[in-house]
Amino acid sequence: MLIKDRREMIEFRGCKLSVRRQCALLGIARGGLYYKKRGVSARDQQIMRMLDEQYTKMPYYGVERMTAWLHRRGVKVGHNKVRRLLRTMGLEAIYPKRRLSIPNKENMIYPYLLKDVKISRPNQVWATDITYIRLSAGFVYLAAIMDWFSRYVLSWRLSATMDNEFCVSALEEALARRRPEIFNSDQGSQFTSREFTDMLRSANVRISMDGRGRVFDNIFVERLWRTVKYEEVYIKDYKDVRTARKELASYFRIYNTERLHQSLDYQTPSEVYKGC
Repeated sequence: MLIKDRREMIEFRGCKLSVRRQCALLGIARGGLYYKKRGVSARDQQIMRMLDEQYTKMPYYGVERMTAWLHRRGVKVGHNKVRRLLRTMGLEAIYPKRRLSIPNKENMIYPYLLKDVKISRPNQVWATDITYIRLSAGFVYLAAIMDWFSRYVLSWRLSATMDNEFCVSALEEALARRRPEIFNSDQGSQFTSREFTDMLRSANVRISMDGRGRVFDNIFVERLWRTVKYEEVYIKDYKDVRTARKELASYFRIYNTERLHQSLDYQTPSEVYKGC
């Protein structure tokens, strides 16, 4: 098993690197080292797969509509279970706000800085978000950091848990390459954590956070999730975490360097990001 092998590497006594640094080099979150199989039944996993696809199509569906939609497809399930599964997946109807990451009231919230701001160049604004990625048995979470102007995906990470380590790791990789003027996210605890915001402040990056009820503040990342799921995840139907990581690496490479975007005058994100 991949995680087991990596744990053995990290526990190697002769290694002088910290666990966090080793996880960053391996591209995993520390929470993944201690991942245990989730107690989700096969039937619930199948329902979650259906909910994920329907939410990607119609993110404004709440618990009542999702339940009715499942009933029309012959899935007999109650509202309480649908609500519980949606919470497990981190999905909520776009009213008042679609959010996967949940706020932590103890963390500092920053104002939204992008109202009426014209995005005109690479590294002016970066944005991040988290989404649910289904597997044949179980699921993981995907975090990515994108340059708004070029749609270039600067870094990404998978995690079996919703701690902030995989988000911090993705940010660390992105900042090692370039630095934005403004970094935008939602108010989730992963992005308001001291470790995450301190890294941005240390790099002299201005921090912007979506206001509650403003689902379209991070619209470019939302579009990225739709693209990734329809063009990759739903087609490949990943068997496990190792397969997901391998296939997503290939997809994001193609997305950045080969996939033409109409909004970019049929250029690739890489051409726009690196050509300006």
